[in-house]
Amino acid sequence: MPLQNRVMPTGDIVVTPHRGLFTGNRGIIHDPATRTLLRKRWSSPAWLTCLCEFRGRRRKVMGGRSWTELFFLDEATAFAAGHRPCFFCRRDDASRFRAAWEQGNGANNVRAREIDAVLHRERLDRGRKRLHPLPMPLAKLPDGAMVQAGEESFLIVSGEPLRWSFAGYMRSDIDADAAMLLTPPSTVRALAAGYQPMLHPSAMPFA
Repeated sequence: MPLQNRVMPTGDIVVTPHRGLFTGNRGIIHDPATRTLLRKRWSSPAWLTCLCEFRGRRRKVMGGRSWTELFFLDEATAFAAGHRPCFFCRRDDASRFRAAWEQGNGANNVRAREIDAVLHRERLDRGRKRLHPLPMPLAKLPDGAMVQAGEESFLIVSGEPLRWSFAGYMRSDIDADAAMLLTPPSTVRALAAGYQPMLHPSAMPFA
């Protein structure tokens, strides 16, 4: 039976059989005896995006008192929810992200915890997902940025909106006037500075 550990771009954690390309965590937010989530949705400001396979290690999902395994369709989904690459299992990606984050945000020699502090302010508004005004026209957003319009989330690729689902992306109309930025602004600036997120294969024909 699927567990409640699949993350939407809005940051909500739900039950679905789709797993996605990445795992990650927000600390320990589950009860290993029942393999169910606690009421809290994070226990650390370090929200990470990790590899599903790393050095042949195997874990029982939500089976121990370690970090709670969450799953994302792709890296753009994880970014929208407020996560960043893990410096342990994705060191090269994390280093590229930090370099782009520094360039895009006019910073130097930032530590992971400093990025986490900025992201934590940008992703939450009194415990709920924070939406931001678009910093530029929709078509000018960098590839990998995500927006929310009504109840739907959209990925921007080559200036085009692709509607998100747990199964992947498809081209869809969007009410641009209602669109709000889902991806934290500092991450959008890192994308604009050149970080290329790993996208689900369904987005590749539009790139």
